[in-house]
Amino acid sequence: MPIQILPPQLANQIAAGEVVERPASVVKELVENALDAGASQIDIDIEKGGARLIRIRDNGCGIAQQELTLALSRHATSKISSLDDLERILSLGFRGEALASISSVARLSLTSRPASQDTAWQANAEGRDMQVQLRPAAHPVGSTVEVLDLFFNTPARRKFLRSEKTEFSHIDELIKRLALSRFDVSWTLSHNGQPVRRLKAASTATQQLQRVASLCGRRFADSACWIENQHQQLKLWGWLLPPAAIERQSGCQYSYVNGRMMRDKLLNHAIRQAYGEHLSAEQQPVFVLYLELPATEVDVNVHPAKHEVRFHQARLVHDFVASALGNALAQLQPEALQGMQAAGNAASAEVEPAVGRHSASGSGYATPARSGHSVFSYKPPVKPAKAEVARQLQYLDVLQQGSQQSAVGQLQDTGKAPYVLSPQSATFSASAPAAATPWSVQNRFVLLQCDEGIQLRRVAKAMALLCQDRTRERPASKTLLVPMRLAVSPAEVMLLQQLADTLAGLGFDLLLRDQLLIVRAVPLWLQRSPLQQCLLPFFQQLQQTDLASAFDILLKAHWLQVDTLIHYQPELLGDGLEAATVAIDINPAIQALEQ
Repeated sequence: MPIQILPPQLANQIAAGEVVERPASVVKELVENALDAGASQIDIDIEKGGARLIRIRDNGCGIAQQELTLALSRHATSKISSLDDLERILSLGFRGEALASISSVARLSLTSRPASQDTAWQANAEGRDMQVQLRPAAHPVGSTVEVLDLFFNTPARRKFLRSEKTEFSHIDELIKRLALSRFDVSWTLSHNGQPVRRLKAASTATQQLQRVASLCGRRFADSACWIENQHQQLKLWGWLLPPAAIERQSGCQYSYVNGRMMRDKLLNHAIRQAYGEHLSAEQQPVFVLYLELPATEVDVNVHPAKHEVRFHQARLVHDFVASALGNALAQLQPEALQGMQAAGNAASAEVEPAVGRHSASGSGYATPARSGHSVFSYKPPVKPAKAEVARQLQYLDVLQQGSQQSAVGQLQDTGKAPYVLSPQSATFSASAPAAATPWSVQNRFVLLQCDEGIQLRRVAKAMALLCQDRTRERPASKTLLVPMRLAVSPAEVMLLQQLADTLAGLGFDLLLRDQLLIVRAVPLWLQRSPLQQCLLPFFQQLQQTDLASAFDILLKAHWLQVDTLIHYQPELLGDGLEAATVAIDINPAIQALEQ
């Protein structure tokens, strides 16, 4: 047989074999076209699992009359026009094959009206002949695509369709994934005339969490933790289920790259690596995660169905995702959660990666941070009213008199922890040993009940004493999977060279290259702090004064939390460290320790 160019009809059917696998594939292509058209409302009607009818209605920009015939032609698209456009694709579709492929294996009608036209027009194409017929129609601004009798002219393909229930379940799962990718769009889905899903546009954090709950389950929404992390031009955000909440069954595993739903092997490997040993062999990660990066850094022209992408800096993306999720999951271990929950009323966390438990109302959303390298940051607490301070001092008075049960009763009656005293543990006992229950005061002091009474310990001074103890081993460090890079001035370079031994003794692993500081590891007690903001002020304070003042800088700015410090340095509560006796008014004791 001689070499020849394939007829357009045959070429379209070959392309349809790659694009149109089943009814869900048709729905995906048509819905993505609607999203690219700027639709804010998309209605999907399905009959017989999609084999009989697929109808997609949207309120997008529409298609002009003179372009309708061209829209059903192969390799015709308005989304790219040059090779440069192919290197930075922002739209969901770009190949220009979907409508031509679908119309070659089904009876397709496309009705559309742009805002500039007074009348809508309908284009019809059916089967192999691909003859497009135009006629006027009644339609609001937007488009409607109807696909009838899928695979009516290819019986071999039609017999491979599964049952009606199975095919619709694939469509339903697809709409779930698409609805999670676009919270700003309203969705309706019906099957055989019966409504199945009706989702309103979600513009607020609470509404978005409600959509997640309706699509992924209330249990996931209540247990999942919010994460947001940014490194240079890479940004990762979404919901992550802690290992303790994962059951021995698969759940939501939805990942998106620049708003495009993905089943990418690199991302899945990074997510699994972040969970590490926290999951058994039978368990699977549960997540809804969104990765954003410049369009020039990712190639979406890899797979005909666009399920996979190729990253230009694959190793960087992998390590960034694994590091961000790994740090978040480390904070969600039971011992860390206890400290976070106990200190929740003393300081609200603004996290990058932002990690917070969600309630049903969505009030657990953290404010997204904008800095490029931050790992963790905090907001200082809001000062209470005078009546609240008086109540707290009364509670301290009761606690000082030794009546722990009365103090606990007062705490439980109010239903919230004091501002001045944030509990490290909510468990009290009349027979509790000395120093069993530490309290953080103003994020700079620790209040302890000892055999002699109540002590107020200055955390910065105690930490400095521990670090200066030559008999202690070098503190453990946290290696950053994505080393942080900070631009430093010549004066700061000299400062870092002078402090090299001191910083190494504290647990830092730093590398200087010209005027670039590369942070490869930090002490464990600093891993939840906003490194980009706090490191250089901390180093400068080390040069100007002493170690205690440098720690005080971190604590005053809430760059370092007392609860975190005690978690990794429990020696701070040991005997022999600086302390003062507490009266009902704790301010004189604070002033005495600061002198």
